[in-house]
Amino acid sequence: MKTYKINEIPVKVHGRTIQGACPLPLFWNHAGVEVNCTGSELWIDLEVDCDFHEPWIATELNGAFMSRQMLLPGEYSICLYRSMVPGVVKNFKFYRELQAMGEDEKTHILVKGFTTDGDFLPVEDKKLKLEFIGDSITSGEGTYGANQDTEWLAMYMSSSRHYASIIEKALDADARIISQGGWGVYVGWDNDIRHNIPSVYEAVCGLATGPFNEALGSLKPYDFKSWVPDAIIVNLGTNDATSFEQPPFDVPGVGLCKQRKNADGSYNAEDAEKIEKAIIDFLKMLRKNNPTSHIVWVYGMLGYNITMLISDAMNRYMKETGDINCKYITLPNTTQETVGSHGHPGYASHERAGKVLCEYLASQFNIPIKEHEGNL
Repeated sequence: MKTYKINEIPVKVHGRTIQGACPLPLFWNHAGVEVNCTGSELWIDLEVDCDFHEPWIATELNGAFMSRQMLLPGEYSICLYRSMVPGVVKNFKFYRELQAMGEDEKTHILVKGFTTDGDFLPVEDKKLKLEFIGDSITSGEGTYGANQDTEWLAMYMSSSRHYASIIEKALDADARIISQGGWGVYVGWDNDIRHNIPSVYEAVCGLATGPFNEALGSLKPYDFKSWVPDAIIVNLGTNDATSFEQPPFDVPGVGLCKQRKNADGSYNAEDAEKIEKAIIDFLKMLRKNNPTSHIVWVYGMLGYNITMLISDAMNRYMKETGDINCKYITLPNTTQETVGSHGHPGYASHERAGKVLCEYLASQFNIPIKEHEGNL
């Protein structure tokens, strides 16, 4: 058995992080490491910490889901597999299930390296690169747990059982995720205007704050040329819609903020315009940083309240900029039969959404949909 530092072996890194860092931080959900190893045994060496949001991880062996577990604070090693045939290449993927947790500045996973009795071989990149941007739906909240489980806990979030992972496997793609539960394109579910994804999009991980994460480089400008997505799938708007139903929020330094409704139940025109402008501005930000990517805005897994606002904003954006390399798609709503824990879309709902998006993306890029048990 021999121990290797993460920067001493060929490793495929998933998710936004600091290139060449050792140890390697896994900031976002679905961020991870993938190796091809010939050993009969493989261990991963970690440094983990948290305050109250224990990070969860998942593993896959040769493309098949193997396990998920909570990581406790400390420096230790986890056995990924053992007693396998030596000399045969095994593909192993280890990735973060939990979204970036801005409320817990101590939460982090650092990959220090691996220990094995074999050798490491390079892992090839997939032909298709997909970036997913969203809220709790894209953080996989509700994809584990029973329907009656309503507590807001890390163990109910995942990136192993939701539409992005389904699409990743079905299209044989590499996927990256940028998501945060409760956040919107303009405002969070509770009318907190600070909780919008565009405000953190251009950093490596603008949600990983505090001295430790900042020292790792979380708030540095992200190098968009380092990984160019073929398509960007934006699933935002659910929390913006919810904000109209919530009481005012007192934002420090700003005052009370509230998305208002008219007496007849329609949206106040000024507040509706705030959302449309935020969508247009975010599309411009996405295009500035990703000039060749196909942008797909999706919405509908938790209702269709602001469908018209999103479609109108996209039409305005395309007319203003002449950019036609984008598309709006409505996704199937979650039903009583497809709901998961905490009132969020369950795995069955994510399967339905995944199928719609797979068919569209396969057509857009002229690629086949792979049959994969448990995904489509």
